Amino acid sequence: QVQLVESGGGSVQAGGSLRLSCAVSASMYCMGWFRQAPGKEREAVAGVTGGGNEYYADSVKGRFTISQDNARNTLYLQMNSLKPEDTAMYYCAAGWWGCVPGSLSGYNHWGQGNQVTVSS
Repeated sequence: QVQLVESGGGSVQAGGSLRLSCAVSASMYCMGWFRQAPGKEREAVAGVTGGGNEYYADSVKGRFTISQDNARNTLYLQMNSLKPEDTAMYYCAAGWWGCVPGSLSGYNHWGQGNQVTVSS
């Protein structure tokens, strides 16, 4: 019933920028971005709640910015100063309640994923 459609992934050289977008069919309290590299656990990258609280992983703080459009129907992740270690499949996710910053808890609706590859 709730759909999340991602776009904006691709390949970029180290130091470059990308912006990921996630169109959401319904406004939800918890919105966030996650990533997973092969052989690694999925990790939280950035998140925002309807209460205005934001979370950033230490590895991306100062380089990535999470935001929403005025209608709160689209979630963005602006990624600057990209590093090879940022290479992963990126997912947007959402939940109605129970979300925990920095974890997967409460995020029960997921986008299809977008590959981000950063070359040296």
